[in-house]
Amino acid sequence: MKKILIIYFLPVIILLAVSSCKKSFIDDTTNNNLPNSVSASLLLTGVLTNMVDLPDGAYSSSTQSSMVYPNASNKDEIWGQYYIYNYDYYGNNTYDFDSGADYYSTLTNVLAMESKATASGGAAVNPYEAMGKFFRAYFFSKMSLERGDIPMTQALQGLTNLTPAYDTQKAVMLQSLAWLESANSDLTQLIANPSVGGTGLGATLGGDIFYGNSLTQWQKVVNAFRIRLLIELSKQSADPDLNVPAQFASIIGNPTKYPLMQSATDNLQYTFISTINTNYYPQYPDIFGQSGSRQNMSQTYVGLLDLLQDPRIFAVAEPSRYQVDTLHQSPTAFSSFAGADPGLDLGTMYSNAGLQRYSFINRKRYYSTYTGEPSIQIGYPELMFNIAEGINRGWASGNAETYYIAGIQASMASYSIPTTGTYTAYFYHPAASSTTGVADLTNYDTYNINVNWSTYYAQLNVQYASGALGLKQILQQKYIALFRHSGLEAYFNYRRTGVPNFTTGPGTDNGQRIATRFLYPLSDRTGNTANYEKALVSQYGGNDDINGVMWLLK
Repeated sequence: MKKILIIYFLPVIILLAVSSCKKSFIDDTTNNNLPNSVSASLLLTGVLTNMVDLPDGAYSSSTQSSMVYPNASNKDEIWGQYYIYNYDYYGNNTYDFDSGADYYSTLTNVLAMESKATASGGAAVNPYEAMGKFFRAYFFSKMSLERGDIPMTQALQGLTNLTPAYDTQKAVMLQSLAWLESANSDLTQLIANPSVGGTGLGATLGGDIFYGNSLTQWQKVVNAFRIRLLIELSKQSADPDLNVPAQFASIIGNPTKYPLMQSATDNLQYTFISTINTNYYPQYPDIFGQSGSRQNMSQTYVGLLDLLQDPRIFAVAEPSRYQVDTLHQSPTAFSSFAGADPGLDLGTMYSNAGLQRYSFINRKRYYSTYTGEPSIQIGYPELMFNIAEGINRGWASGNAETYYIAGIQASMASYSIPTTGTYTAYFYHPAASSTTGVADLTNYDTYNINVNWSTYYAQLNVQYASGALGLKQILQQKYIALFRHSGLEAYFNYRRTGVPNFTTGPGTDNGQRIATRFLYPLSDRTGNTANYEKALVSQYGGNDDINGVMWLLK
C-alpha cells in the first residue's frame, strides 16, 4: 500500500515543483516598475511625436521615438533649396531620393490606440477614433505623395496578409479626403456633446503634446490639412470622382461646419525644450563650432527675398561679409545678402563660403538658444495662401487678395517684424579677440531697420494681381513662409507648380534634374515583390525611378 501511494503522489509532487519553478521564473523576470500595458493617451503621444518634421535634417523619426540630430538622409531644406551644404563631409545637395518616410509602424500604433480607447470606455465615436481618421489621412497621403501607389486597404493586417496589394494614388487620396470629412463630423459631435464619446479614459482625449487635448483646436487642423490636400490635387481638379473645387468651396463657404485656423495661435507646431537635451532646437550653441559654417543660404530663397525687398531677410540670414567688409556695402542693403546656387559643385561652393561670399543663416535666431523657434507642421500662413490659391483657380468665390495679404502679414509677424515701425537685426560679427560664443549678444552687430507694410506691398512684384501672375505671387509668398517649416511642403509645391524656379547643376546630381518621387522601401522589393512590380508597371514603366511622374502630377 505504501508503495502504491508513492506512485500516485510522485507525479503530483513533480507538478507542484514545476509549477513553483515556473511561478518563480515569471516573478523574477517581471519588472513591476514598468507598465505591462499601454494606454490610448500614451500611444497618442507617440504618434504625435512621429508625425513631426523638423528643420536642419533633424527629425522625430517615424520609426523611433527619440529625436536624432542630425540625419543627412533627411534633407527637406536642401530639396526645398533653402539652406544648403558647402562641405561634403557633412552632406551634399544632391537629389538622391531614397525610400522616404515609412509610417506603417506608426499606423499600427494608431490601430492600437483606437483599440485601447474602446477597451477603456470609448464609444463608437470617441476622440481617439476621430484622431485616428486624421492620422490615417495624414500618414497614408504623405507616403503616397512621396512614392505614388502604396498599400493601404490591405495594409496593417500583420501576419494575416504579408503581401498587401497597392492602392492607386487616386484611391489613397479619395479615401484620405473621406477620412478627413468623417473626422470633422465626429469632432463636431464630440465637441457639442462630450458624453457621445462614452465613459472612462477612452472617452476623453489625453496625451496631446500640441493642444493640451483640445478637440476644438484639432478640428481646425483637420480642415486645414484637408485644404492642403485639395491644393496638392490641383492638377487633378477636373477629376469628377475627386470633385476638388466643390470640396474646397464647401469648406470655405461653411465655417460653422468646417472651422479653420483663425490666427497663428492655431498653428500645429512643435515647441522645443531647453531643459531636455533630446528636445533642443536642432541648431544650438553647443554645436555652433561644428556646423555653423558648413551650410549657407541658397540663392533660390535669398534671391527671392532680395527681389521682393523683403524685410524677412534680416531675420533669417546675415549679409555676406565679403559684400560688407571687402566691397564696403551697407550690411542692411538687400544686395549684401547672397545665397549660393544649389547646382554649384561643392568644391567651388566651399571655397566661396570660406571667402565669406555667401550669407549664412542668422545665428542670433537659429543658434543662440536651445529652443529656437517652434517648428510649424500645419500653419495659419500656409492655410491663407492655400485658400488664396484655390480662389485664384476659381474653385470658390471670395477675395484671394485678402487671404494673400493675411498670409504675408502672419509670416512677417512670426519674425516679430512690425507692420510699421523698426525691426532690430542681429548679425554675428565677433571681434578677433572674442573668446565667447554665439549666445553672447556682444558678438553681434545690431541695426534698427525701418519697416513699412504699405511701401512693401506697393511693389509691383508684391501687390496681388489676378490670373497667372497672381497665382505665381501666392506661390512665391507661400514658399517664403514655409522656410524651416512643414517638411517637404515647399518641395511638393515646386514639384506641382514650378514656383519658385529651382536650379540644378553638378551639385544637385541626378543628371541635373529635380527628382520627382521617392523610391519604394527595400522591404517592398524583397517581401512583396509581385505587388511591387505590378505597381511599377502600372505607374512608371516598370522602373522604380526617382524621376518617374506619378498620377497626381499628370
